[in-house]
Amino acid sequence: MRHYNANRKLGRKRNQRKALLKSLAYSLVLKGKIKTTEAKAKELRPFVEKLVTLGKKGTLASRRTLVSRAGTSAAKKIMAVLSPEYKSRAGGYTRITKMVRRASDGAPMAVIEFVK
Repeated sequence: MRHYNANRKLGRKRNQRKALLKSLAYSLVLKGKIKTTEAKAKELRPFVEKLVTLGKKGTLASRRTLVSRAGTSAAKKIMAVLSPEYKSRAGGYTRITKMVRRASDGAPMAVIEFVK
C-alpha cells in the first residue's frame, strides 16, 4: 500500500528523480519558462517554490542549500533576481498552463513559468 506517499515516481529511481528535478529547476530558473509533461511540471512546482522561499532568507546556509539543490548559476539568480522580486509575495511563484497533448505518444504537456 502507498499510504502517505504523495510524490510521483516519474518512472525513475530516487537518484534519477532527484537529478531530473534538479535539472528541470535549473532550466526553469535560468529561462523563466519551460515546456514539459504535466506530471513533471506538477512535481517541479513545490520543489522550485521551496527554493525561492529559501532564497528569500538570504543566509549563507540557505545559499549553500540552493547550490546543492539547483546548481551554482541558478542559486545566484534565485538570490539576486527572483527572491527580491517575490519578497512581498507569500508563495505561489509559479504557474502551470496545460497545452495540447504531445503528438508522438499523447502525453499531456504543460508550460511552467514564474508569475510576474
